[in-house]
Amino acid sequence: MNKGKKLYEGKAKILYEGPEKGTAIQHFKDDATAFNNLKKSTVEGKGVLNNRISEHILNNLNQIGIKTHLIKRLNMREQLIKL
Repeated sequence: MNKGKKLYEGKAKILYEGPEKGTAIQHFKDDATAFNNLKKSTVEGKGVLNNRISEHILNNLNQIGIKTHLIKRLNMREQLIKL
């Protein structure tokens, strides 16, 4: 899926414009920080794991009737979400 322009970048994720109005692509990064961002590192696979954990939690919330922003997992690092 093609990403649009970068909307936001934080410590753990990057948000890009999605393919349709009102959607975004959420990319999970491997960056790790500690001590209020004083210590920075890369943890290989962290983004992949965080994506799967996020998908699991959000799917469970959706199943019990709590609406979330998740539309679907796109790949190992990215989700399509509602804005």
